Amino acid sequence: MASVLRFRKLCYVESAVKCTSVGYESFEIDEKLDKKEEDVLSANNFALEINKKRKQPKRQPKEWRCLDSCCWIIGYLCTTWWLLLFFYHCFPVTLLRVPELPGPGVRLKREGLTALHPVVLVPGIVTGGLELWEGRPCADGLFRKRLWGGGSFTQIFKRPLCLLEHLSLHYETGLDPQGIRVRAVPGLVGADYFAPGYFVWAVLIENLAKIGYEGKNLHMAAYDWRLSFQNTEIRDHALTRLKSKIELMYISNGYKKVVAVPHSMGVIYFLHFLKWVETPPPMGGGGGPGWCAKHIKAVMNIGPAFLGVPKAVSNLFSAEGKDVSYIRAMAPGVFDSEILGLQTFERVMRMARTWDSIVSLLPKGGEVIWGNMDRSPEEGHVCDFSKKSHSKTSLTTNNVNNSDVKRGFLVKDLANYGRIISFGKPASILHSSKLPTSDSKVFSRTSTSENFNNFSCGEAWTEYDEMSRQSIQNVAADKAYTTTTLLDLLRFVAPKMMRRAEAHFSHGIAENLDDPKYNHYKYWSNPLETKLSDAPDMEIYCMYGVGIPTERSYVYKLSPNSRCKSIPYQIDNSVHGEDGSCLKGGVYFADGDESVPVLSAGFMCAKGWRGRTRFNPSGIATYIREYRHKPPTSLMEGRGIESGSHVDIMGNFALIEDIMRVASGATGDEIGGDQIHSDIIKMSERINLGL
Repeated sequence: MASVLRFRKLCYVESAVKCTSVGYESFEIDEKLDKKEEDVLSANNFALEINKKRKQPKRQPKEWRCLDSCCWIIGYLCTTWWLLLFFYHCFPVTLLRVPELPGPGVRLKREGLTALHPVVLVPGIVTGGLELWEGRPCADGLFRKRLWGGGSFTQIFKRPLCLLEHLSLHYETGLDPQGIRVRAVPGLVGADYFAPGYFVWAVLIENLAKIGYEGKNLHMAAYDWRLSFQNTEIRDHALTRLKSKIELMYISNGYKKVVAVPHSMGVIYFLHFLKWVETPPPMGGGGGPGWCAKHIKAVMNIGPAFLGVPKAVSNLFSAEGKDVSYIRAMAPGVFDSEILGLQTFERVMRMARTWDSIVSLLPKGGEVIWGNMDRSPEEGHVCDFSKKSHSKTSLTTNNVNNSDVKRGFLVKDLANYGRIISFGKPASILHSSKLPTSDSKVFSRTSTSENFNNFSCGEAWTEYDEMSRQSIQNVAADKAYTTTTLLDLLRFVAPKMMRRAEAHFSHGIAENLDDPKYNHYKYWSNPLETKLSDAPDMEIYCMYGVGIPTERSYVYKLSPNSRCKSIPYQIDNSVHGEDGSCLKGGVYFADGDESVPVLSAGFMCAKGWRGRTRFNPSGIATYIREYRHKPPTSLMEGRGIESGSHVDIMGNFALIEDIMRVASGATGDEIGGDQIHSDIIKMSERINLGL
């Protein structure tokens, strides 16, 4: 039987053996012949396979698609995450920790410092935790769990759209949407860490604890940072609770005044509180004219955004900033992909434009403070920060000389910082006489075209969906906008948002502070439209980092994507200046702490409130404490102990020591008065503001 099968195989391979009439005797083949025939069979099979492969057409290289980019990014992130987990679990913990240097708390305790004045910490935007109290079915299982801050970011990957829905506020009221209640996490744990291992207030709290601070004399004034400041009182009674807590701490700690330490947006939130607490009800807290003088020793403002931040402009206008525009340039189309259902920037803008707090951070003071089309306080500024020579100067002792002031004003590549938004590089550098003037007709909507666009796009995601293509193009058209015309621009592209938010905030300069209209709460968070309290013994500190390139103005372009539910404008990441220029990736940089420019952080302490002015009628003492940024020398140092970055400065040992000394009873003069490394004095002199 086996011989018959072999015979059939031999017949099947036509090219190997030619089958002829074979007799029965041919089946008795010698074993050696069988072996040779099998070798021939396998050789011919191999030859047939090679011929088949040669005949097959070569595969064309696969075209790289948007989906491939997305998968690559996800794979990269996952690989990085698993590597970090591997190193964390495989290496000794001591190798991964930042070397434990003796912090200011340990050293100052040895010097005999002890807790004296109660301390109130006021967090800024984004850094405070938010937890869910009521939500939609998609949020089942998250009751009283953090939706934001404190390690809750796994929810972003598990249910991103659900999270965005719950973090959004009602577009018309700026309060809770129907069926959703998200509230601030109370206590010190509400803002000690933003994410596991990423401290905000934790280092300062730990050092304060070394000299005796604890729950009875240390408080975190948690509030919902998404709301307008007055709405935190209307919805949550946050201002009333803060007033009661300060009064309790004052009494229970031997009638010692409180030291307030606000950070970032928390600075203008607390400024609002200082005016609210002395204003009669129902608009105010009813504490009376002497409440601040009685209860507040000092306000030590960290990274103060007194006059706003340009970052808020790009956030509201195109839902991006420097870092986001870089990511968008690296993976174009991925985050905007309609096929993948991401449309990340559109969804973020839809959420962010419900937060009134962002509007509070728009630049204040208009062209007087931030400059016009052809001049700005920072003109001639040098962006090569490594080449600047820094030295300590003091305003109180007039220890300021011209050589120190001019060190950062060597002209390299003039930047027209006053043009906060320019469409195209030429619009950012040409003289204003060569640019088209902003016609009022640009900011007028034609109802027929707008309605047509709205119906064709279906449900409007953002207010851009309610604009016609012609209106969108008219906004650009090689134009430039200052901080004054910027407000008109935002009122045009987002009229509903601005109507809602401008009922709570103002961005101008008061002509007459005695005008009764300035008693309204919308002016209280603007230091240029409100008076400080009558508290001559109180002290105000402006404490911030310097020496880091900080976003100041932007070069925009029309987005190449014109589909519905898309953002029509984006930062032009391809625009760069010369070597050493302040223009990189469509962003003009100035000196600051990476988030807040020096101009916004230091002007009020340098000039606006310095001495007796119409904004500071009782002559409250003001001090500037600048901290020159020094990045960590190695990865083992973590975020550094001399950082001047907007959040990392909370771990700066010098800043922590200044706060601890004041909390222990020292005055501004006793800790060294003004400490200035930047050009804030020269900038302030260039601002023509009547005081």
